[in-house]
Amino acid sequence: MDTEYVRSRFIKHFDGTTGFLYASPGRINLIGEHTDYNGGFVFPGAVDKGMIAEIKPNGTDKVKAYSIDLKDYVEFGLNEEDAPRASWARYIFGVCREMIKRGVDVKGFNTAFAGDVPLGAGMSSSAALESTYAFALNELFGENKIDKFELAKVGQATEHNYCGVNCGIMDQFASVFGKAGSLIRLDCRSLEYQYFPFHPEGYRLVLMDSVVKHELASSAYNKRRQSCEAAVAAIQKKHPHVEFLRDCTMAMLEEAKADISAEDYMRAEYVIEEIQRVLDVCEALEKDDYETVGKKMYETHHGMSKLYEVSCEELDFLNDCAKEYGVTGSRVMGGGFGGCTINLVKNELYDNFVEKTKAAFKAKFGRSPKVYDVVIGDGS
Repeated sequence: MDTEYVRSRFIKHFDGTTGFLYASPGRINLIGEHTDYNGGFVFPGAVDKGMIAEIKPNGTDKVKAYSIDLKDYVEFGLNEEDAPRASWARYIFGVCREMIKRGVDVKGFNTAFAGDVPLGAGMSSSAALESTYAFALNELFGENKIDKFELAKVGQATEHNYCGVNCGIMDQFASVFGKAGSLIRLDCRSLEYQYFPFHPEGYRLVLMDSVVKHELASSAYNKRRQSCEAAVAAIQKKHPHVEFLRDCTMAMLEEAKADISAEDYMRAEYVIEEIQRVLDVCEALEKDDYETVGKKMYETHHGMSKLYEVSCEELDFLNDCAKEYGVTGSRVMGGGFGGCTINLVKNELYDNFVEKTKAAFKAKFGRSPKVYDVVIGDGS
């Protein structure tokens, strides 16, 4: 990320002086999609792309924010009724409000920010933005009294309370806790986490961006969540200890089949299987068994496409290309509804896979997919 560029824009748009630079990364998730709000496991890693912001207290009670990428400027106060209209500014406003709720005496500041997380690719540019500002405000106004876990929760609460997306904790957690060369298995119920070394020698991780706008189709996302909750409610009648789909087996789901819709059943089936796949992948990684990792990735894609129904024609096509060109593992990554596939590719097959997939995709959809090589990096 280009710190000098961000600094030059900050100087230009504000009073010619400099502030402090903060950065947080986007993330990939190797496996474990839509498991977070079901109390299951996710398996993300921070990437070497993210958001960078320059911030300087301005001695007023107003935030003056400039989005370098959007060339847009917004000013807002710090009270609940001061919420800005611009959707990008609501992320910063939400973080300010959530930090205030946690006892941080946030005052006005000037800020300019930019990012190199591809927008809409499912790499969580919003979480990177939230983590950057949570980290910064904690240091500038809070004497670092908020711990890292709570900073991740600040980002999540911002999504819930100010941006209308009822998301889990994974994206913000990965952004704050990322570690180069490691993936993190996070238990979304207990919030216990464990680092697993990720050194796929002989393989590369690459994202194929369908360039379909990844609107996190908030309504569709929230509807999936309601399906999962409906399945849990039905299962609880016979198994009162069940709190999340994480606690359920396929046998329990089968028992409740008559009490839920066919759609809710399919959603729950996907989630129960996906939670197990994360554990299987962790076990495989401990043995350097990347073939099993790849097989599980393909199973996830099938589940997201056919059971959870969050894929789309373009993503299914990219997944089919991966199979055809010998890619070890491939799946839709992120919430779905557009965005990328994440692919685990043997080094010697990489060039052929990228070249042929781009050509085939362009022939079918009239545009080329974007290609992002992934390097696992550090957190905020």
